[in-house]
Amino acid sequence: MKLHKEGYATLLVSFIVLSIFAAASLFMSNEIPWLRVAVFAFVFFVYFRIVYFFRVPKRVFSIDDTLIKSPADGEIVAIEEVFEPEYLKQNCIQVSVFMSPTNVHINWVPISGKISYFKYHPGKHLVAWHPKSSALNERTSIGLKTSPFGEILIRQIAGAMARRIVCYAQVGQTMNQTQELGFIKFGSRVDVFLPLGTEINVKLKDLVIGGQTILARTKPTP
Repeated sequence: MKLHKEGYATLLVSFIVLSIFAAASLFMSNEIPWLRVAVFAFVFFVYFRIVYFFRVPKRVFSIDDTLIKSPADGEIVAIEEVFEPEYLKQNCIQVSVFMSPTNVHINWVPISGKISYFKYHPGKHLVAWHPKSSALNERTSIGLKTSPFGEILIRQIAGAMARRIVCYAQVGQTMNQTQELGFIKFGSRVDVFLPLGTEINVKLKDLVIGGQTILARTKPTP
């Protein structure tokens, strides 16, 4: 299993802490040997889950810049018309992907374009599906200027468990569809704000695959 670079430090610290915990169990009374087994089993399970969280999936990506591809693995939890006040400052279609702790947490660029805006916002850690998490939680906002869609906004949002958002985008940089955009640790959400009239290709509760599932496409020419 290939592991993501964002997990190296977390895995090292987790290994040290869990190893100390496991070693301490050796000093437990011999009268309850089953407890030692339970502790070792628990330590192994927790560490395996942390390792699994930072896995890098084997995927074949293709580029089609008439499409918006999902920026993350997860479930569609919102498709609605909203006013985006931070950067686009207009009504948009918001499509939101919720990532549970069991999902791959790499984020991918949904369509090729030039980074036109970036801002990190410290904030709260409400559950990622909370309606106000997009405005109140720790998050990053990334403006992307594209050819077929004009400017869109991508927002990485930390959830209740997430405590660190990593974003590789820099203003002025050109990024390709399915290129790694960043990583969010332990439960989170990604919102994509698209122009009105964009043809949405998913529905609520759909399960999507980052870099592969088509979220939207340009509106067909009459």
